[in-house]
Amino acid sequence: MTLRFEPTMVREDKTARELYEAVKANPARARFGFGSKAAVVNIDFQQAYTRPDLFPKSAYVTDPDQIAHVNRISALARARGMPVIWTRVMYKPDGGDAGVWGTRTDTPDSLQNIKQDSERHTFDPRVEIDQAVDLVFDKRMPSAFFESPLQSYLVWHKVDTVILTGGSTSGCVRASAVESLSRGYRTIVPEQCVADKHESYHFANLTDLQLKYADVVDVEEVAEWLKAKA
Repeated sequence: MTLRFEPTMVREDKTARELYEAVKANPARARFGFGSKAAVVNIDFQQAYTRPDLFPKSAYVTDPDQIAHVNRISALARARGMPVIWTRVMYKPDGGDAGVWGTRTDTPDSLQNIKQDSERHTFDPRVEIDQAVDLVFDKRMPSAFFESPLQSYLVWHKVDTVILTGGSTSGCVRASAVESLSRGYRTIVPEQCVADKHESYHFANLTDLQLKYADVVDVEEVAEWLKAKA
């Protein structure tokens, strides 16, 4: 017997932002919620991705106050003994450790050409990192968990909630959120703290995160939860 079904995929004449706002407004949507102890994981706040004045082909700005928001919730977490983590992307001189991910393009703006201590690798000067307390490491693949010290660090600190910030929403944030949930963490994405190159990619992935992998919330909700943990 041969079965054949007509396409049932929903099609709507709405923008990615409109679809996200509709999902966001659904009060019946259950949340994962916050647990008892969180870590703030700040993904790739390096100049390659945060400084369109220096690197217009690779950098992006969604909320102009993104870094200020991230600094604030990081400071709140740090003051309460909760881990704060910062990642960056960086590759060895020949880019060989980028693997197949680094094979699609080879221009000065390609990711495998982010070299150690280069301007593209350097953290944005606006980010406030406490080098004595925060965990800082380089990564080579989208997820902050992949072949990194993050998992063991979260286990040691008895973390059950991961707050993800950074970029891009459709790339490293999404990949980290999927892996965070897969590892059993309550995963929180403060909307104002993530960014992407294009509005459609940004809001389409916020929608997907909200429906499947994370609670996408206002940054003030995160700040108030952290304040209440004092």
